[in-house]
Amino acid sequence: MDKKAIVLLSGGLDSTTVLAIAKSMNYQVYALSFDYGQRHRVELEAAARVADAQSVSEHRVINLDMRALGGSALTADIDVPKNRSIDENASEIPVTYVPARNTVFLAYALAWAETLKLTDIFIGVNALDYSGYPDCRPEFIEAFEKMANLATKEGVEGKVKLKIHAPLINLSKAEIIIQGLELGVNYRQTSSCYDPSDSGIPCEACDSCILRAKGFKDAGTQDPLIN
Repeated sequence: MDKKAIVLLSGGLDSTTVLAIAKSMNYQVYALSFDYGQRHRVELEAAARVADAQSVSEHRVINLDMRALGGSALTADIDVPKNRSIDENASEIPVTYVPARNTVFLAYALAWAETLKLTDIFIGVNALDYSGYPDCRPEFIEAFEKMANLATKEGVEGKVKLKIHAPLINLSKAEIIIQGLELGVNYRQTSSCYDPSDSGIPCEACDSCILRAKGFKDAGTQDPLIN
């Protein structure tokens, strides 16, 4: 196996599926997670479980302090919205949006890619069943890829072309789950909740939990995290 890729791994449903997709494409995977001051820090435990289960070559966790910037219910003392309808979820950019988070994460992935001398980065953004975040859109991914090839030594020298893979970008949550199950993903290992208990039990009421529940229902299968 000589192909190498970085996979941004939060420990959630989408990033776990993307990791499985990269492995199925015969990439040697380097998983990258972030401890950025998120209230749902239990997702890092999920990321570690997933990385171990899928036998990645290396799993790094970068420590950031995005609480110093705030501006989000995930990084500041702002209540996480609960029990919103899917329509409400899609009507506006919610307070759970972390300003520039994917830009920051991809920048770190880009730096590690240069160090590892690889050209492929995978990210689990989705533009259909998602929470309205601006950095989950195809336009953002295309713009970052263009920028990445202008910002790196080997890109400027024309030696390589860096590619940002977003294989879930046009899939529904149900389609993501179905594909993951076909690849043998164990979704019990994942964590999607924005406001879980200290032991990691999902609240089942935040936007992320509601979108996850809809995905499993539409896929015609039971979420293993929910009894």
